[in-house]
Amino acid sequence: MKQYSGEVVYIYAFDIAYEMADTRIGELLGHPAAEFAADISKHGPQELLFYRPEMVRLPPWDRVGPHGSVRIHRTIKVLPMGAISITLRVPFEVDRLEELVGYHDLELSGRRLHDEVRELAEQVRRELTPLCLRPTEQVREEEAYTVFCVGSPIPSTQDWLKTNQRAVAALLTEEKDAEKLSQREVEKVMERSLSYYDRDLTVIDWDAALLVDDPRNFDEVLHIMELANVQLTELEAYDRILDKALERAYRDVAGRRLWGRSDVLDDIREMRIDFARLSDELSNITKFFGDWYLARIYQQLSERFHLADWNQVMDSKLKTLDELYEILKADRDSRWMMLMEATIVLLFIVDLALIFKK
Repeated sequence: MKQYSGEVVYIYAFDIAYEMADTRIGELLGHPAAEFAADISKHGPQELLFYRPEMVRLPPWDRVGPHGSVRIHRTIKVLPMGAISITLRVPFEVDRLEELVGYHDLELSGRRLHDEVRELAEQVRRELTPLCLRPTEQVREEEAYTVFCVGSPIPSTQDWLKTNQRAVAALLTEEKDAEKLSQREVEKVMERSLSYYDRDLTVIDWDAALLVDDPRNFDEVLHIMELANVQLTELEAYDRILDKALERAYRDVAGRRLWGRSDVLDDIREMRIDFARLSDELSNITKFFGDWYLARIYQQLSERFHLADWNQVMDSKLKTLDELYEILKADRDSRWMMLMEATIVLLFIVDLALIFKK
């Protein structure tokens, strides 16, 4: 029997639309959709609000992996802010953690898992297009997160982590030779480790995480990771919109163009409203009360993904847009004033000419 067994969970988030017009999809790709519900096993406040998207379970894929034939389980979650999250679970049994490093960029039956997931996401996008507001023309580059879920019983995860911290750091940083890592890098990875009981452990890094627990408890933590990944995807999508708006604004300022563009300021106001709506929706999908284990995991993910920094950057870009078009608006108003003054002077001259003519 192998020392470690469990599954590698691949989480992919795609932005497919401005938002969903109807979140009750009924079925997807010919399979029924149901509301997702996690089994909250850790003790927490009774008034917990846990966001529940619609979820579809697809038939498993049978593929050949690094250690032989595997059956891959697939699920799709549809979220109302116009995003989908695709999760794939690949089982494993290994003797050493180092054997899992190759699962970062996995190939199955001669094809990259990444490519198969993009094809699946495009099928989902096409089917959901009628239910979307402002759908994308095709799926963009996804945000991917890999979670190594170890279900093997470990009496004390803290003792185990002290012994295997270098191997854990190498696994999460995709370093094949753990000895090459500096002690500072190992310590940096270990800074984001959490435990609730003595037998569970979560270590969070930028694009991967290690989860050690009873397999029955995986889903709740994985769902939090999915939501944080979706947040990052949506913030990146909105950031692209703002970048295009800024490019147009700089061109308008350079050419002093605001004539015939009376809708521009309205567009900026609409973007501000959209950003407030987006921030509200993204905040609501991860609502926690009290000092709770999952809340702390989400906080670590949020800090690792720099979600607060993304919000600040976009707020700064909106302010820059406001300032640029306020410059143009002031210039336009000044021109109108000059035109009105010239018109008044012209009318006065015409009036005098008519008086003398009489």
